Amino acid sequence: MKILVLNGSPKRDASDTMHITRAFLDGMQQAGEQQIKIINIIDKHIGYCKGCFTCMHNAGKCVQDDDMRELLCEVLESDLLVFSFPLYCYGMPAPLKAFMDRTLPLSSMAMEKQGDRYRHTRQADYTHLKYLMICGCGFPNSRNNFEPAQMQFRQMFPNNTTTICVPENPMFNSPEAAEVTVPRLALIKQAGTQYAESGVISEQLHAEIQSPMIPDEVYVDIVNRSVG
Repeated sequence: MKILVLNGSPKRDASDTMHITRAFLDGMQQAGEQQIKIINIIDKHIGYCKGCFTCMHNAGKCVQDDDMRELLCEVLESDLLVFSFPLYCYGMPAPLKAFMDRTLPLSSMAMEKQGDRYRHTRQADYTHLKYLMICGCGFPNSRNNFEPAQMQFRQMFPNNTTTICVPENPMFNSPEAAEVTVPRLALIKQAGTQYAESGVISEQLHAEIQSPMIPDEVYVDIVNRSVG
């Protein structure tokens, strides 16, 4: 499988969330050899969408000549897109959002009904793609944090979509937390193997991965003492 990882963290390889992503990819590799490419979006020149819709009338050609042209080609040549990012204001970091906005050339202005909603028709064939969102946040629980990002992701990619959202994310960059982070990364690796073999992650494993590693009040106390 050809996997394109879009790392939306400005921290690049030092991203807390990339610990989760690397564990998941290791699990996929355990199931079989994968072709993986990781792109740090912060290092790419991606201008903001101008909203001119030229690309939607002009066979997908954007008026801006920047790195998005090459990135869109890589997207279409991939089998799985992995969006790895930390939660920023209940959404994705600005550089990754700019990337998402600039996928507009893949669609035309024409619309069609799919189920109970309308979508723009495709200018490129990306029906083969699968989508995975891996997101971490610094809060101690998953509820009332990840929902906006998950909804946007599923609206963008309504088919073949999987999301993994992990709270207490900064702990993955703390060696002192290894007692709880190492077992959690093992679960995430197991999820990667499951996904590579079947295309899904079991509900039980999914719930375990997204649960807090330590009690909420303990985590909050540790954070507050570190910034006090």
